[in-house]
Order: sequence, then structure tokens, then C-alpha cells
Amino acid sequence: MPSVILRTMNDSQNIDIREYMRALGTDARNASRVMGAASTKSKNNALLGIARAIREDIDAVMAANERDLERGRANDIDAPLLDRLELTPARVDTMIEGLHQVAALQDPIGEVTDLAYRPSGIQVGKMRVPLGVIGFIYESRPNVTIEGASLCIKSGNALILRGGSEAFHSNRALADCVQKGLAAAGLPATAVQLVNTTDRQAVSEMARMDEFMDVIVPRGGRGLIERIMQESRVTVIKHLDGICHVYIDDAAERDMALDLAMNAKTQRYAVCNAMETLLVAESRAEELLPELGKRYEAAGVELRGCDRTRAILGESVCAATEDDWRAEYLGPTLAVRVVGGLDEAIEHINTFGSQHTDTIVTTNYDASWRFQREVDSSSVMVNVSTRFSDGFEYGLGAEIGISTDKIHARGPVGLEGLTSQKFVVHGDGQLR
Repeated sequence: MPSVILRTMNDSQNIDIREYMRALGTDARNASRVMGAASTKSKNNALLGIARAIREDIDAVMAANERDLERGRANDIDAPLLDRLELTPARVDTMIEGLHQVAALQDPIGEVTDLAYRPSGIQVGKMRVPLGVIGFIYESRPNVTIEGASLCIKSGNALILRGGSEAFHSNRALADCVQKGLAAAGLPATAVQLVNTTDRQAVSEMARMDEFMDVIVPRGGRGLIERIMQESRVTVIKHLDGICHVYIDDAAERDMALDLAMNAKTQRYAVCNAMETLLVAESRAEELLPELGKRYEAAGVELRGCDRTRAILGESVCAATEDDWRAEYLGPTLAVRVVGGLDEAIEHINTFGSQHTDTIVTTNYDASWRFQREVDSSSVMVNVSTRFSDGFEYGLGAEIGISTDKIHARGPVGLEGLTSQKFVVHGDGQLR
């Protein structure tokens, strides 16, 4: 059986990657039909069963994660990547809480909306349905294994997971917990399958499996996502960069502005919703930048500033180039620009941003409304740290990724983003 192949295959074996991936795809397509018809109770039981399995197998999960961390240190992986890789007790607790949250969410599958009678007497509406089979390609963070699995199970989809080689053992341990939870709920274990090889050819094969998969979600660095966009014959949900901005407006409340500007950058560096460029209205720059400069220096953040920023903070601040306005640092580096006001801030964000997440700090209602309306991003915030751009924080239970596309899903992709709609029509014998 393909599920046995999944559990026993390893990189040392002489295997046909294409044949192996097609076996996973066949199993996933078959499982997707079962999942699409599964009851809400069965799906919720699977999610709660996964949570129990993680608790019961926590020693094995943490031991697997330590193997990955040891390998990462031996390979001189940088600190931000090691941070993304590590499973702390708090992160495990968050995974388990996320499973319970997703189980508590309303099941979108089967919901019928917009029913209306037509002049012919037929009644037309829309029913929400699963997408089918999701391919999820991701790097570094093993907790993403659980986030992706929980959302796909609840939304009635089958899932093929291909994690990064740096988290190989962690992902295997967590995927085993997922399959235990599915089996305990009477659902096919093959509804969630982990690609059990680090061979890069597996990624290329996934991208070409349009007969088996309906959507691919790449979650990782720009190189991974660009590769999938180039190779994929399957629809892709993605974002390329997280170039997030905080704009401190003329009417910003001082302490709030200082705190938000620090939290958005320093709460965690190696995440896509961390601030990468700080914009400050010129009317507030002389007041706020010296204090922010001290705080960033204490936090070890390197600043790269425009001419006006350097005139205030001194030439110890590196001169920013246009490349800095387009940079996703994913580390303790921040671009800073003084702008004339709201118009210039919006123009900067729409020119250099990545349509991910942008925040205005202001007490001016009109300014906040204009910012929300005119900034072209998937999440636009008022007086909130960009770090809240997250499916868990949005109440989605988890997210399979963040989309900056404008068709289908946009922003954190939760349950609804993993569904589609079909028309349903009722009648009593109408003929045309």
C-alpha cells in the first residue's frame, strides 16, 4: 500500500521519485472524496485526536526536533532559521490550542447561500465545497505541519505535505501524530501524507501533478516560491515577500507609536509579518526618531535611513538605497524614511511594498480611513502591530499561508480560503 511506502521509504533507497509521488497523489485523490463527504463530527474528532497524539508522543516529537536542531547547528544554519525550526513547549502548546480552535470553528462545507428564485421558477444558490487535494510545500517551521493539516481536515480536503529538509525529523514525528488522529476518527490516514524524502525532485513532481492536485501552497523563502511559480501546472496560492510597513502619522499618539514601532520589528525577526520599513511623518520625526534610535540600538537593530533620517540620527545610520525600500531583511535590520505625510506614505507603500501587511499609527479618523482604503495590501491595519497579521490571531484557528493574490483567497488563508463554491439549482420539473 502507498501508506506503507510513506512510512518505510528513506533517502538511502533507490526509488523512482515520480512513481512515489504519483502513488501519494493517487492516495490523496481517493482520500479527498472521503474527506469531502465526512461529517463535521468525524473531522473534529480527528483534530482532537491529533491534539491527544501530540501530547502522548511529546517526547518523541521533541527528540525529533532536537535531531533537526543539532543538524542545523552542525551545518551553521543562521540564528533566525534555527529560531523558526525550534519547537519550544510554548509553541507545542500553541499548536495544540490551534487544533482545538479549528475544531470549534463552524464547518463551512455544505453551506448554501444566496438562494433566490428566478422568473422561470428555478431556485439558484451556491454551496461551499472543498478544493480537493492541496499540495503544501514549506520550509523551516515544523508547527506549520499541524497548521496545514488541521485546516485541510476541517475543510474536507486531502493534503500532501513537503517540508524542508532542515525540519525532516520534526515533520515526520508530527505527521505521524496527524495520521494517528485521522485513523482514530475513522478517516483515511492518507488524507494527510508527508513526502518522506528530501530529494528536490519531489518538489518538481508535485508542481506537475495537475491530475492529482487542485492547489499548491508554497510557504517559505522567495527562491522556493519563485521556483514553484515557474514550474507549477497547478494553481498556486502564495506571497513572495513580506515587506511590511508601519507609518507614524502626524496625529499619532506618542507612546503608542514608539511601542508599535518596536513590537512590529523586534518581537520576532524571521517572520513575514515583521516590519521591514518604518515611515515617519516629517512633523513627528524630530520628536520620535531620537527615542526610537536609542531603543533600536539597545535591541541591536541596524538602521538604514533616508537623508532626513540621517540628519536627525547622525551618520552612524547607514544610507538607505532603493534596494532597502524593497528589502525583506528577516533579521535585525530596518529601513527608515521620513515622509511628507499621508499621501507620500501611501505612495511609498504602494510602490515598494509587497501587498502583505501595513499599519498606520494615528488618532485621525479620516487619515485612518484613507489609509485603509488606498493602501493596496492584503491586511491594512490601524494602531496595531503588523505582527498580528496571522491566521491564529485573526481567529481562523491557524493558517496555511498568507496570500497576496487578488483572486480567490487573500490575506491569511484559513478554512474559507481552502474552499470553493458550486452552483446548486432546485426546481419542480421546469423545462426550457
